Amino acid sequence: MIARIWHGWTKQSEAKTYERLLREEIFPGIAQRKIAGYHGAELFIRKDGDEVEFLTLLRFDSMEAVETFAGSDSRRPVIHSKAEPLLIRMDERSRHYRIIPPS
Repeated sequence: MIARIWHGWTKQSEAKTYERLLREEIFPGIAQRKIAGYHGAELFIRKDGDEVEFLTLLRFDSMEAVETFAGSDSRRPVIHSKAEPLLIRMDERSRHYRIIPPS
């Protein structure tokens, strides 16, 4: 299993709007693509001074499934057009980690 992790930051005033966009449009839109090997998304939010940090974690069976989601440059962030104006900064590359199940 692969975890795809990406960070983006908003102003506090935009945080609720971005969170709603993620929960109501972006994550459901990914699920509607019915990518073989996609196993859902998690959202982590942290207030960081005057900003709010968003960490997204998407789970996939393999890097091939990640490439189906992101394209051949699997580390390229996939940014929804409505999300971009809300973000004040973001990771330029997504990171991928192998998930190790508990023994």
